[in-house]
Amino acid sequence: MNADIYDDMALEAIAQEHFGKRFDIAQVIVRNIPTTHTTVASVFLTTKNQLYALVHGRAPLTLGDVRKIVKRMGLEAEAYLPPAHRPNYFDDIAVEKFKAVYPGRHDISDADLRFYRLGAPYNPALVLVSSITDGTIRQFDSSDSSNWRVAAKFQYRRIKTV
Repeated sequence: MNADIYDDMALEAIAQEHFGKRFDIAQVIVRNIPTTHTTVASVFLTTKNQLYALVHGRAPLTLGDVRKIVKRMGLEAEAYLPPAHRPNYFDDIAVEKFKAVYPGRHDISDADLRFYRLGAPYNPALVLVSSITDGTIRQFDSSDSSNWRVAAKFQYRRIKTV
């Protein structure tokens, strides 16, 4: 029980330190489930009824890796939060990578940067979840034929208000 409280405090501290996001955790749905051989994820609900997924690991991750992991976990992402004090982090990295490949181009469109955003380093990753697709959160399991098995059953869908 005390270990769970410390884990919740650690999740809040990571969100505050790396992403500048301050919130209180109401419930942790899954805690440190494997998502690849070297990464783990925790999915939690805040007191404001927002669902987040925190993905981190020993191996370097990119935004493309995190998108794939989140999708395979059965989650639909609403936003991938950038690191603290860098609101344009993914765009800045994409522009750098694009200019390294095409140094002579100056008219860079959003469509040009779409691919290069996916290569931005992103470890740890904090994802705001809009819904859980089948009402099940999956975890990586190398012994299963599909490599994924059910970790928890939880219904969630965020309704946008204007």
